This record gives sequence, C-alpha cells and structure tokens, in this order.
Amino acid sequence: MKNLYDRIPVSLPEEAFEVLLEMSGCTIKRIVSRGHRSPDGFWFDQECHEWVTLLQGSATLRFEGESSFTMEAGDCLNIPAHTRHRVESTDVDQDTIWLAVYYPNTD
Repeated sequence: MKNLYDRIPVSLPEEAFEVLLEMSGCTIKRIVSRGHRSPDGFWFDQECHEWVTLLQGSATLRFEGESSFTMEAGDCLNIPAHTRHRVESTDVDQDTIWLAVYYPNTD
C-alpha cells in the first residue's frame, strides 16, 4: 500500500515523477511540482493519451492555439494523443500533486 502524499522530496529542483503502476500499455504516475513550468517554447506532444487530475495545489495549462486555463485540486481532464500542450505555471506556495494516467492511442 502507498499513500500519494508520502515521500515528497524536501528539495525539488526538478519535478518529481514516480511510476505507481505500469502494465498493458498503461502507466500511472504521481508527479510533484513546486513552482515548475514547461521551458519557454516547449510543447508536450505525446504518442499516448493522458488523463490527469490534480490532487493538491494548482497549475495553469495551455493547449496550442488556445487560452491558458487553471486547474485546481479535484479538477481532471483528458489530453488526447498529439494534442500539443504545456504547463505555464504551478503553485509556488504548496506542492502541486498530479495523478497522471497514460494509455495507448489505438487510432
């Protein structure tokens, strides 16, 4: 048994990624951000779909060609494969804890 709020690093110079489960093309990760953001000009463009929820904190995201929006704890969304997106910012006053599920693009 694991607790998603345990073992969060005190020092977090980069986002912390922890694989919680990996099987049959599906990966579940806990991601911890502390004021982190995507590098300038960088866009995620993933081969797989991603379902993500915020368990704690907040984050501002942007899909290419759209306005940015803020996610708060409890919000979730699905990001289809090859949907270019970036993290504009994450909370600097508390850890932002994400639960991300990556699953195959069968198209």
